Amino acid sequence: MDDSYFLNTLNNVGNFKLRRAVERLREGLFDPLGVKLLTAGEADLNRAFGKGALDLEKNSAAHLCICGSYGQGKSHSLTYIKEQALSQSFVVSQINLDPREIPFHDFKRVYTELITRIKFPGTETSLINHWKTWIKQQNISFEKNNGQGLLNMIPDEMPHLFKSVMAALAQNNISLSDREKRLKKHAAFRPREFPYLLSRALLGESVPVYRLKKVFKYRQVSFYKEDSLSCKGPEPYLNMTYALARLFKNMGFSGWVLLFDEGESIVQSPVFSRSKSYKILNRIFFSEKPMPGFYPIFAFTEDFFLKVEEEDYERTRIRNEIEIPYFDQNYAKAWRDLNIYRLHDLSPKQWEHLSEKLMLLHAEAYAWQPFETNVYDQIRNKLKETGDLETRFKLKALVEQLDIAHQKRVLKNY
Repeated sequence: MDDSYFLNTLNNVGNFKLRRAVERLREGLFDPLGVKLLTAGEADLNRAFGKGALDLEKNSAAHLCICGSYGQGKSHSLTYIKEQALSQSFVVSQINLDPREIPFHDFKRVYTELITRIKFPGTETSLINHWKTWIKQQNISFEKNNGQGLLNMIPDEMPHLFKSVMAALAQNNISLSDREKRLKKHAAFRPREFPYLLSRALLGESVPVYRLKKVFKYRQVSFYKEDSLSCKGPEPYLNMTYALARLFKNMGFSGWVLLFDEGESIVQSPVFSRSKSYKILNRIFFSEKPMPGFYPIFAFTEDFFLKVEEEDYERTRIRNEIEIPYFDQNYAKAWRDLNIYRLHDLSPKQWEHLSEKLMLLHAEAYAWQPFETNVYDQIRNKLKETGDLETRFKLKALVEQLDIAHQKRVLKNY
């Protein structure tokens, strides 16, 4: 990002957003505007992200691993990529993995979080609303050909349950007269609860199959009887993420960027959970066939890759007197060619340039002029004092120094 872009953005953003960005930096938090204005080394990050985007355009598989130590800017980089992806017409989901709340080996839970946090470019609409609006724009006649016109709009790799749910979301309830509604055979006709049941099913939450069948019946989804409506293991949810990425591509978006922060939490689980996570990761990194529009991006510390190297891939367990290996393969060898972007500490010159931008941001937010010589010297001294701190704490300290200087100016002029 050049200085002209920085100044133009700074001058055209409202004061509320500027102050919010400073306040979040003061708390050590991330703010989209703060990320946009204060990212260093963005040219290299853009190239790393752009390479995967270009691969997707060629219908090749894409992934990216951002690697750095704690506090070095992994979360900041993911947030920056999120904004870049949205500006390039990607649908985006960003989640933080956690060994207790969102364990990667439980991909059903991961899938639920991904769907919950979907963001479309330029709008705050939900997946369901966007899907229904898009289907209406296609001018498909649902009644003809047993719904085949609608079915053709849904990717083939989408699991049967989710195909049925997506079709039901796009269709209206059948019309029943008041007399028919009172009949016993239509006792399950409860249209008010249909959207709730379908949204739960789309999120991967448990919904009794018999209730879903009633919804499909009254939403004219005849093909739901052709296969099982149950989903077991991680495969259906992983396949659904692939299918949604293709669907977004068909809708006219560039694809689906999935951002996973705290990726090192994967190796903080017991060995059996790790083995399941590695298997899912391997499918994501190196799928058997390219998945159009599917662009996963993970943030890892070096601890993750060290643990993968140190795993005992010969380790086995006994079940029914049969030795079963924990791991399907040696993932340390299999992942030698991962696309990894390694973060590096900013140079003193980069920090100085970043601090100047921070001073401009603070000045614009609070309407003062910090560029007197003594304030600039104070910021330089603070940079030296905080040389070993994590990036977010260093920024926090710089904001606090600017706060002190600002307050002194206010008191002096009072």
